[in-house]
Amino acid sequence: MDRKQADGAILPSELASPVDDVRASVQSGGVEMAAAPASSLTQSLINLIPPLFVVLVCLFWYFAPPSLVDQPATLILVGLAISFSVLGLEYLFERHVGWRINRREFLTDLFYVVLSYTVIAWATNLFAEAPLKAIKASLGMATPWAAALPFFVQTALVVFLIEFGQYWMHRLMHNWTPFWLTHAPHHHITQLNAMKGYVGNPVELFLISLSVVALFDFDTAPIFCAVNILGVVSTFAHANVRADPPPFYSFIFTTIRHHSLHHSVGYEETRCNYGNSLILIDRVLGTYREGEGVLVGQDERRRLSIREQFLFPFVPVIEAIRARLGKSVSTAG
Repeated sequence: MDRKQADGAILPSELASPVDDVRASVQSGGVEMAAAPASSLTQSLINLIPPLFVVLVCLFWYFAPPSLVDQPATLILVGLAISFSVLGLEYLFERHVGWRINRREFLTDLFYVVLSYTVIAWATNLFAEAPLKAIKASLGMATPWAAALPFFVQTALVVFLIEFGQYWMHRLMHNWTPFWLTHAPHHHITQLNAMKGYVGNPVELFLISLSVVALFDFDTAPIFCAVNILGVVSTFAHANVRADPPPFYSFIFTTIRHHSLHHSVGYEETRCNYGNSLILIDRVLGTYREGEGVLVGQDERRRLSIREQFLFPFVPVIEAIRARLGKSVSTAG
C-alpha cells in the first residue's frame, strides 16, 4: 500500500512522540493541537494504561463468580465502566487540545452508547444471533471442544472471530459505495474521544456487530471477556489520551496512532488500518499503514447532526426522487 503522507496526518519521523519531555504545539487548519508535557517516567507509565486495562478485564472475568457471569447486565456495566474510566483519563492525560470533549460532543456520544446497548443490541440478537442459533440447532451442529478449551484460549478465539469478521466488514465499507454510505457518518466525527467508537449510522452499527460466535459452544465468561477486551482496545483507539502503548501491545492491538490515521480527512487515506481492535490483521493482510492523524473528518471536516447521520445513507435516493418529482412537475407545467 502507498505509504505517502496522509492529508491531515503526520508520519512518525515528523511527529514528536508523547514520550518527549516537551511537546510542540501544532497549528493544523486553524485548530490547535497540543499536548501537555510529561516526564519520561510519567509518560512511560501512561503508555502502560491500555495494556493494564486489558489485564484487569481478563482477571475480572477469569475470577468472576457465576452469579455475575450469568447476568448479561454485568457485561454492560463493565463496558460502561471502561468508557467512563477512559473518558476520565482524557481529562488527566489529554493528547490534543483540539479533541477536548465539550457538552455537545458528550451528549451526542452518550446518545449512541445508549442506542448501541438497547436498539442495536436488540436488533443484533433478533436478526443475527437468534437465526444463527436456530440454524445451528436445526443442523445438529455441536462444538463441545470449544467449551473444553482453557479460558484464555477461548477468549483469544472469540476475540479473533469477532475482529476478523469486523475487519472484512470494515474493509468492505471503505471499498464499496453502498456500504461506505452507511459507514461515512462515523468518519464525519471531527474529533476522537472515548465513546466515539459508538457513533455511526444505525445500519452500520448493526452490520459491524455481526459475528459467527453463536455457532460455537464457548462458555459465557470467555465470550464476555473477549467483548470487553475489544471494548478496551477500541475505546483507547478512539480516545484523546496521550498513551502510546509499548510494542508488545501495539504490534497486536490497534492504538490511537493507528486509528487516528484511519480517520484522516482524505477519503483515500482512510483505506488502511481497518482493524478496530486487532491491527495485527492489517499487518498480515497488507492494509497496515504507519503514522498518526491530527485532523480527522470528511467533507472538509463537516460535523453531522444525529439526524444527518441517520439519513446519510439514504440521501442519494432522496435526492434522486426529489429530482424526478421536480422534473415531472416541470414537464407538467
